[in-house]
Amino acid sequence: MKQIPVHIALGSNLGCSKKFLEEARKALRELPLKKMKCSSVLKSPPLLEMKQPDFLNQLIWGITSLEAEDLLIKCQAIEKRLGRIREKHWGPRTIDIDIITYGRQVSDSNTLKIPHPEMEKRAFVLIPLRELSPEWTHPVSGLSIDLLLEQWKQLSSEPLPEVLALERV
Repeated sequence: MKQIPVHIALGSNLGCSKKFLEEARKALRELPLKKMKCSSVLKSPPLLEMKQPDFLNQLIWGITSLEAEDLLIKCQAIEKRLGRIREKHWGPRTIDIDIITYGRQVSDSNTLKIPHPEMEKRAFVLIPLRELSPEWTHPVSGLSIDLLLEQWKQLSSEPLPEVLALERV
């Protein structure tokens, strides 16, 4: 049975976001996602200065035997169980669970794009990715996580997220 390393991003800005992150981590462990490691929790403003609460974001690393599409289906089921309602693109949510990487796989299907196509534009993904996997390189561009983060800092007008002293387990 194959064992694939994955990075999964969590985000929440409705209700008790800390609790939603906790519940999502618990559900991911039960998939099972083995050898799971969790990044620091980051607080970041909504994209495009949208009028909504700030987000709590976290990145999870783990090993799975699930196929990428099966992992996506299970992540969406966790979102639904935790009250995720999809009303507006980039709108507020109880929980958002995105597959950022799936091994070195590159996929561009209608349902799943890996690596996540927006990851290079999101400091709340790049910073914890660097924290968990400092040697990671993008499977398409070959750029290191350090270089991707440096490019984001040079090109983005968005503020850096704030690292919170919340539990990482």
